[in-house]
Amino acid sequence: MRNSRRETDASRVGTVDKAMVLLRLLIDRGELGVSEAAATLGVAPSTVHRLLATMADHGFVERASDRRYRPGSALAGPRGGARRIANLVGVLHPVLQQLYDEIGETVHLMVLIGSDVQFVDGVEGTQALRIGLRIGSRLPAYCTSGGKAMLAQFDDETVSAMHPQGLRPWPGSRLRSVAELQGELAQVRLSGVGINTGESEDGVRALGVAVGRDPSQPLAAITVSLPAERFRNVDQNALAKRLLTARDAANAVL
Repeated sequence: MRNSRRETDASRVGTVDKAMVLLRLLIDRGELGVSEAAATLGVAPSTVHRLLATMADHGFVERASDRRYRPGSALAGPRGGARRIANLVGVLHPVLQQLYDEIGETVHLMVLIGSDVQFVDGVEGTQALRIGLRIGSRLPAYCTSGGKAMLAQFDDETVSAMHPQGLRPWPGSRLRSVAELQGELAQVRLSGVGINTGESEDGVRALGVAVGRDPSQPLAAITVSLPAERFRNVDQNALAKRLLTARDAANAVL
């Protein structure tokens, strides 16, 4: 029993050591590829994927492009992360306002943090029955329209690495496994629009698009949220087209 415990402890220490080496490499080089990291550590690329996915969940790394990573907001410090988001909000708020002026429904801007999304800006609708602003809230990406739109920018291998323990349970979620999520993301890639059918919160329906000039590096997502009762009477195709137009306007100013 003692030998088994020592082996487990040694394994944990070894994992922490590899994570620390990865952090040092990221800080020193500014950007790191999975294959490069695997060769340096002497481990399989799948092991590096799992380490980076865990580190991304805590904000220590973020994706620079497919299979390449850079230091995250946690390494930059609170001011660095806040400054980056503030800059993004400042640039994209006029796009949100324009979209709101056109549709009159609540719109949000969210960013991807690991396998979660965080709402960072928005314009709230004025109808008596409306979706309130969620600025500051953090939810599993796979439960939100914008989160799905951003996840769809990555390949299946990366999406799996982002969820090493499977999908985090969430009330109302339709998706129960990473495989189910990947099936839905395949449809999102075709349309460019993610859909939330009451998965983040009962009674909420939403459409979302990813923004970012590099398709493999989504910087954020823009979403439109409606009460389920009103969503049934909305022309969803027309709403999706307006979102895609907003995406193009956002990418033009990024």
